[in-house]
Amino acid sequence: MIQTRGLAYRYPGGALLRFPDVDVPQGTVLLLSGPSGCGKSTWLALVAALVPPTEGTLQVAGQALDALKNSAADAWRARAVGFLPQKLHLSAALSVQQNLAMAQWASGVAQDPVRIRDALTKLGVAELATRLPSQLSGGQAQRVALARAVLLQPQVILADEPTGSLDDAAAADAVHLLLVTAQTQGATLVIATHDARVARLIPPKLHGQNGFQPLYLKG
Repeated sequence: MIQTRGLAYRYPGGALLRFPDVDVPQGTVLLLSGPSGCGKSTWLALVAALVPPTEGTLQVAGQALDALKNSAADAWRARAVGFLPQKLHLSAALSVQQNLAMAQWASGVAQDPVRIRDALTKLGVAELATRLPSQLSGGQAQRVALARAVLLQPQVILADEPTGSLDDAAAADAVHLLLVTAQTQGATLVIATHDARVARLIPPKLHGQNGFQPLYLKG
């Protein structure tokens, strides 16, 4: 669940960005769209408790984020949010399996090779476990990054421009993977994008249900 009221954020020396109120039920999909620079990445950062709002309130996965400070916010984020950034940030010196193990360590969770293998298997990249990121194709790297994001079975999955550098076939695959992974885990999925193809890649049956809503930011 994501609920925002009067949400706004001001970068130092910048203008105040105001965002529409939203109510996103648990397990549904929000498509956050708009031109570059309209505040999509800022909205994701607010929802992930990476930055505090300048104004307004927000609740995510049952947690009032204004009540979280510093280490408490970090612990909550590690437990409740899976983040797929535009730049995947896989550690070049670590293998695929080690990248996922590092995510467990950073979250304060005991390393669990079985869970890592299961996550990689579900996303079709288990055979790549010993490879370095430099040995992966773009699509393979994205699957590994998604496996890392959902490793701890978060309640919310945030994807920032997941199709921006992909051709049509790879973009369709990426959106399908996000939808299926979120549905399997019962997670709320937010896809932030300026790519007009993404809306067309959301299945029509989902458009006709309460499980999907668009949010357009004008900036």
